[in-house]
Amino acid sequence: MPCSEQLMTALDALDRAFASEEPFLVTGCTYCYGEQDFAELSGPLHLITDDLVSSVAAEVPDHWGDFPRLYRRLVPRIIRPLVTGRLHVDEELITSRLVQAGWTTWDAPLTEALRDVWSAWWQSTLHTHPSPVPIREALSLITVATDSLCPWLNTWTATCTPAADAHLADLVDDVMFEYEITDLRMGFYGEYNASAELLGWLFTEVRDRVTDTRLDDLFEYLRPTVQHPS
Repeated sequence: MPCSEQLMTALDALDRAFASEEPFLVTGCTYCYGEQDFAELSGPLHLITDDLVSSVAAEVPDHWGDFPRLYRRLVPRIIRPLVTGRLHVDEELITSRLVQAGWTTWDAPLTEALRDVWSAWWQSTLHTHPSPVPIREALSLITVATDSLCPWLNTWTATCTPAADAHLADLVDDVMFEYEITDLRMGFYGEYNASAELLGWLFTEVRDRVTDTRLDDLFEYLRPTVQHPS
């Protein structure tokens, strides 16, 4: 099954899993939102406008009476346009909001459905260049959401395709600008320090899959201090 089909299958399963989230009376900041907004958010999920979904997706948690419940209910409306590049909200902000909503503590069917989306999306991204969401933003989102970078890098190592290598060149070019890689933080609030793991990974065989002389210089300087990922 092509990765894009796997992703669509995972997104459809996500919709079914979160269909159990019933509407509830939404309350929040009356300075930023009106009664019509609260009524819309309290009604059927499919009738909430895209603009309102985007607004809630980016909004700070303390604007809502029950932020975790509201965000959980909106997950299908947030995640599908997010991974297909149509949400128009900072991807790193979305992953930080998911963490703030405590997504890993939700009921197992919900968390499993989200984890399946992360895996399918990552595979789809590595097989598609250019991808709807730039590689750095995609990697940052799933890393912060799962609080883990190495598994996604391991998948990248095992994916030896022209698209995956093109993404690798893009990522290296991005993080080597002003040597950001030496203090690379992921997440809207810089929650995850990715420098050591990413540098260690680039010391492995994937180094042969990208050409960038800046890496050669950096490696010579940092070689004694960089640890290879396990």
